[in-house]
Amino acid sequence: MTGATAPKPASRARYVEFDWYETPKYYDAIFDVDSDVEGAFLDAAFEKHATPSARGRKRVREPACGSGRLLVEMARRGWKAHGFDLEPAMVDFSKRRLAEEGLPGTVSSGDMADFKVRGTFDLAHCFVSTFKYLLSEQDARGHLESVARALRPGGIYALGFHLSWYDYREKTNERWVTEKDGARVECTISGWPADRSTRREKVEARMKVFENGAEKRAKTSWWFRSYDARQVRSLLKSVPALEHVETYDFHYEIDEPQRFSDAQCDTLLILRRRAD
Repeated sequence: MTGATAPKPASRARYVEFDWYETPKYYDAIFDVDSDVEGAFLDAAFEKHATPSARGRKRVREPACGSGRLLVEMARRGWKAHGFDLEPAMVDFSKRRLAEEGLPGTVSSGDMADFKVRGTFDLAHCFVSTFKYLLSEQDARGHLESVARALRPGGIYALGFHLSWYDYREKTNERWVTEKDGARVECTISGWPADRSTRREKVEARMKVFENGAEKRAKTSWWFRSYDARQVRSLLKSVPALEHVETYDFHYEIDEPQRFSDAQCDTLLILRRRAD
């Protein structure tokens, strides 16, 4: 990452409402920090949990690929990387990243709630709670069914998201500070207590960007669908084509599987496509 000098913030600077998916450069600066760790985990998880019949071609699919950071990482690791996203700015940004490095892969527009692909894939993945943007049980089930259709029998899907603690009533905050491509990005993501009755939890991201001697402040908010362990199990039961074979957390330690329960917030499920 390249350095950037942060000027003294203006005393009354306000946050402007924006959609951070329309600014892939800054979004990428925040989330690209652990891409190498996540890529190494995906390689290890595939070797450990995919069946021999799913190996050999190394085709990977990423629904809602965002800025393409993991498409690039997996392509560097020898995978034929394919992804899609609903946000045009993210699609264009991802295409440029692959092209600039001369890496194999494709990026297209698509909806993770219901998608079809050409051919089948050995591995698929979706991290950073993106799955929770699907706000209905129908869309969540449609997503998992679409993934199952896209995977070869024996292929795996790595799905990472936060479980919801319905009894925890405090607001939470996570903060990142990164520097990349001449910009310093400070981001705080806040989460409000989940509502069990509506299955909703509010999330807000606030960014300060210091670039070219200037400061910009922006914020965006959205709703996630909430899940405790029982609700996840119920959803998975409704998609029998996928079997839950292991659980990890966001430390991405392949030799340290976790017990899937409400005691765990950071949850990474390994789902395997059953044989037809």
